[in-house]
Amino acid sequence: MSQHKILIVDDQNGIRMLLNEVFGSEGYKTYQAANGKEALDLLQKDRPDLVLLDMKIPGMDGLEILRHIKAADPSIMVIMMTAYGELDMIKEAKDQGALMHFTKPFDIDEMRLAVGRYLRGE
Repeated sequence: MSQHKILIVDDQNGIRMLLNEVFGSEGYKTYQAANGKEALDLLQKDRPDLVLLDMKIPGMDGLEILRHIKAADPSIMVIMMTAYGELDMIKEAKDQGALMHFTKPFDIDEMRLAVGRYLRGE
């Protein structure tokens, strides 16, 4: 079985470090990006299976990054993360192909279970 790749996109270093540690310890290959440009560069280079994408990122917001991801490869799974109750943005993200969203502060165990289920194709 090939190692699943997860791209973590968040402008908050602490969240990237936490998710990197959690999913790295689960055996996933993880990549981190602090902004949209880094995310899209990594996307082209490494083709992750799943992207954990923050909704609010300076410069290029999560919806814009999501559109780029889905245009590049519709099979890449995307889970949104948001610190706000932006229901209209969450709906738009789902309409554009995001699987689901987690509201910060999220339950890391719930996120681990969701990521595992999606990557196993359940």
